[in-house]
Parts: sequence; C-alpha cells; structure tokens
Amino acid sequence: MNADWRTRYDRAIDITRQAGQLALRHFDTGLAVEWKGDRSPVTLADRETEQFLRARLQEAFPGDGFLGEEFGDTPGTTGYRWVLDPIDGTRSFIRGIPLWAVLVGLEYRGELIAGIVDAAPLGHTYHALRTGGAYRNDRRIRVSDEADLSRSMVFYSGLSWFLKAGREQAFLELVRRTERQRGLGDWYGFVLVAQGAGEVMVEHGVHAWDIAALVPIVEEAGGRFSDWDGKLDIQRPDCLASNGKLHDEVLRILATDRK
Repeated sequence: MNADWRTRYDRAIDITRQAGQLALRHFDTGLAVEWKGDRSPVTLADRETEQFLRARLQEAFPGDGFLGEEFGDTPGTTGYRWVLDPIDGTRSFIRGIPLWAVLVGLEYRGELIAGIVDAAPLGHTYHALRTGGAYRNDRRIRVSDEADLSRSMVFYSGLSWFLKAGREQAFLELVRRTERQRGLGDWYGFVLVAQGAGEVMVEHGVHAWDIAALVPIVEEAGGRFSDWDGKLDIQRPDCLASNGKLHDEVLRILATDRK
C-alpha cells in the first residue's frame, strides 16, 4: 500500500471526526438558514465545518488542492485534491433530522483513492482506502450477496429528482421489480449499500462533493459505482451504487425511458 496515501488517510479520518463534532455542536440549535442561488440551503455550520477541514488538512499537507461545496476549487501542487462536503444532508440538518454527515474524499492525480464519511449524530465513521477495504468505525463492511432483483432493497433520495430528469417511468419500473424501497437519500443510502443493508442506491442531482467520498467506500466494500450510463464521472448529476451483482440489470431499467 502506498505509504503517502496511508498517511493522508489516517490523518484525514481524525480531522473528519473532529469536523463532525464541530458540526454536531450546531445541530438542532435553530441556526439561521440562507438560500443559495440554486435554492439549496446553507448555514453557519456548513461554512465553519468546511473552513475547519481546509485549515487542518492544509496545515497537515501543504500544497494539496481542494474542492468544496461552500468555498469552491483551490488548485494544489502535489497531485492530491481533497473533495469536501461539510454537511451532506443540510436539509435534514436544518430540520433536526440526524441523517447528515461530513464527507471527505481524496483524489490523487484524478483518481479517487480514499473516502471518509463521519455521521456524528449516529456515532459512525465510514472510511476506505484503495486496496485496504471499507470500514464502519473499526468493523470491516461488505456489500450483500443478493443476486435476485426481486428480493432486493433500493434506496433513493426522492421521486422529484426522477421527475426533473424525465425518468419517472424508469423509477417506477425499478419499484415494480424490487422487494422494498426506502427514501434514505444523500450519503446514507450509499453507505447502507456498502454495509450490505440494501442492494441499490440510485440518485440524481448530485455534485462531485456529494459522491467523491462515497465511491471508494462502496467499491472497497465490493460494490460498484457508476453514472446511469455505466461509467464513472463524478461531474455527472446521476449515479448508481450497487452490490455489483445487480448493477447491469438496474442500468438497463434506468435506460428504459431515456429521452
């Protein structure tokens, strides 16, 4: 295993957990909410958490680049870039729903090599490094072995995203073909797939910072991550995570009413 990767990964787990505790201090306290140009919410907690992550990671690894939801792209000189979502699930955060997390992904020369998800309200940190496996805290996690779509569980954020994408019929076909569906969106559905609690997470409307930390976790848990065309492009708004065994079948369903 690359020692430089490992050094950054181990340090980032600690920093991300600290960031999660910082955000947790603001949770359920009646913070003022602002609305950005894309009508997504932002709070003081989002901004303070990203500033903390940037400062601590930059102090530990000078010259690394950053891409964050609140403060944009800062080029680096080392080939490493940290991709930050200070609070994934801000809409849950502002309504007192404890399904939010701090997300930190790490790229090296464009390859996603590590991911950390600190779910402070739940007391869990999900993390993975390439070739090192995926973990929830200290426990190794793995995707399920279910190979029958009719016995699978599907996670998603909301039907509105499929309506906006013009793919509602594909979503309904996925509902017909699967046993259970749960609207556990944002980061949560992805880590549930990684730990084998369900087989598929299908999402639309994401940005790079929403999924950069999740890709290594799903893949190191034995799963597969792609866009709806079966490729991996974190700039795309559509993505699919699965246990791998059902991935191609779900991709075919998602393609059924492509405009």
